[in-house]
Amino acid sequence: MTRLLPYFLLIYSFAIVACNKPMAFEYRDLRNLKLENISSEKSQVSMNLIYYNPNNFGVNLKNVNCDIFVDSMYIGKFTLDTMMHIDRTSEFALPARFEVSMANILKSSVNMLFNEVTISARGTTRVGKGGIYVNVPIDYSGKQKLSPF
Repeated sequence: MTRLLPYFLLIYSFAIVACNKPMAFEYRDLRNLKLENISSEKSQVSMNLIYYNPNNFGVNLKNVNCDIFVDSMYIGKFTLDTMMHIDRTSEFALPARFEVSMANILKSSVNMLFNEVTISARGTTRVGKGGIYVNVPIDYSGKQKLSPF
């Protein structure tokens, strides 16, 4: 029995680590922000949200749902239905592409397209491992320059 004790402790340790709830991702940067297909009605916005996985284990990310705001004004919803594998303790890019109503943006200010604005993304994603998923918050807010060119 005493010979089995080290194996039992090793299996118990792995079970404790495997059952830990994933920590929330840490926001690092926003890259490649582009305003595309500009028209008077709708335009497309694409960007990469750079996050860091602080967990000591890789996780799978799926079902991203974020509300996007420019200067506190709601401009659209970003969803991602693709599953992504995120390595342990590493940075990763969360690609975002969504349509915005130009009427909402232009209503507030034409200057938004040429000046620095505050962009916010708030929502959740499902993160898990081994078929067990939990909701993890996404919360980004930062100053960005929107360039129509």
